[in-house]
Amino acid sequence: MTADGPKDALPALRLPRRTRRLLGCAFLLLVAAVVADLLTGPGTTLSPVLAVAPMLAGATTRSARVPLFAGAVATAAVVLLEVSNSHLPNSVHLTALITVLAATLASAANVVLVSARERELTQVRTVAEAAQRALLRPPPERLGPLRVAVRYAAAAAEARIGGDLYEVVDTPHGIRILLGDVQGHGLPAVETAADVLGTFREAARTEPDLARVAERLDAALAGRAVNERFATALLLDVERSGGRAGFVNCGHPHPLLRRAGRVTELAPPQHAPPLGLLGLIGGHYRAGGFDPLPGDLLLLYTDGVSEARNAADRFYPLAQRLAGLPAASPGAVLDALLADVRDWVGVAGPTDDAALLALRWEH
Repeated sequence: MTADGPKDALPALRLPRRTRRLLGCAFLLLVAAVVADLLTGPGTTLSPVLAVAPMLAGATTRSARVPLFAGAVATAAVVLLEVSNSHLPNSVHLTALITVLAATLASAANVVLVSARERELTQVRTVAEAAQRALLRPPPERLGPLRVAVRYAAAAAEARIGGDLYEVVDTPHGIRILLGDVQGHGLPAVETAADVLGTFREAARTEPDLARVAERLDAALAGRAVNERFATALLLDVERSGGRAGFVNCGHPHPLLRRAGRVTELAPPQHAPPLGLLGLIGGHYRAGGFDPLPGDLLLLYTDGVSEARNAADRFYPLAQRLAGLPAASPGAVLDALLADVRDWVGVAGPTDDAALLALRWEH
């Protein structure tokens, strides 16, 4: 027993409505078969179909006791039908009895196996959530002139984390913000994301020049001896006074600025390669800038959102949908966007990891 409950406790099984209806119809057919057997007289029997009972019961539970109980009831029903069909050969009754018992044991074993796998998955999710909390720390809702909100959706629900990353740091040089997307998936991408975040948290506090922070991140990735990967990234520098904001775009999708209901892209002064690839072309990162106004909302995002496709293979129109959303808190805007993306894709959510970070300048 832990502070949160039994060690092996699993969340309650919730079957979709359609599944419940199908299982209910199957149970009704089973009852109808027993009634028909009793009404047709001693010449025929439908008792072997009772083997379906423990199988149906096993589909509705995580406890092996349920299919075992259903199997016991089915066995009793087989015996009842044997009495009413006493003229049939014993081999028929024995076959029905063996079939029900075998189905009962198999159903109970399947429930035990599925429950064990779900416990393992629950443990993996718990570890993943702890890793996410350590790696991707929730930013403060209010920081200087900004209201901040972040939403993260991993493509694999059982993973909870992926290669997308974000960070918001209050430094002596201003409010420094990072949103990035590591190439690839799985644990190697998470390891690379951890390296990028660690370097950013240190460089953001010590480097007065935002472009120099980006070059520190690039050097950290280029210097990795194993799992060589690159990462697109957008770095933002906001003055605590609410004045001019600077940004460096390292091969990342352009941020979207919504001002007075209109949405525009913030293009960088020059196109630059992702982190880890600057050495291939030489040169340096350059910072761009803009002058925010009270009420402006800036959206940073990864391609898991902008490249989400619907059934017609059309990309999600992020700028258009952002412009159409009502003025609300950054968190409400992100929640509405993610819900809209899920509707657009038509499945549980984006098929790639997706990170969204919204900033609003307060009056």
